[in-house]
Amino acid sequence: MQLLEERIRKDGIIKEGNVLKVDRFLNHQMDIHLFEEIGKEFYRRFSDAGVNKILTIEASGIGIACITAQYFDVPVVFAKKNQTKNIAGDVFTTQVESYTHGRIYDIIVSKEFLSPNDRVLLIDDFLANGRALEGLAALVESSGATLVGAGIVIEKGFQPGGDELRKKGIHLESLAIVESMDEKTGTITFREQ
Repeated sequence: MQLLEERIRKDGIIKEGNVLKVDRFLNHQMDIHLFEEIGKEFYRRFSDAGVNKILTIEASGIGIACITAQYFDVPVVFAKKNQTKNIAGDVFTTQVESYTHGRIYDIIVSKEFLSPNDRVLLIDDFLANGRALEGLAALVESSGATLVGAGIVIEKGFQPGGDELRKKGIHLESLAIVESMDEKTGTITFREQ
């Protein structure tokens, strides 16, 4: 997605440890006009999949998932990283390791919101090692729902997550795939799609 790649080059900041900071427009301050284009593109890529629910993980994926859901006219469910008093009853749960935060989270979704009748599209902002998506896919599998695919805004193509998930048969669509980043020069190269 050319518009996204241009925005990453303009406002993305490469930090030590292969961290791409895009908080100026994606996951802290959110550019809603860009999100609209992202949502349209995810709809274009998955419109024939029969999506009736979108699943993401808190917190950075929620805004993107909500805008995308408007194009599908479906609800968004987000996996919570902490059990709260608001979630009563049975839950689906699994563990995920966050590359960015360097810790393991228990993620949960109330059984009320995922069922065997659902055709679920996963949406997230980043894909590096793929642990968050693996966790979301495990929740979908536990529920008996059908995983129709995963939409990622930015994939780090030089890390193994995307390739591993594709080998598992997940229909994965990334809008921008970063092939390499150079912290010293600020250069970012993208994979041709």
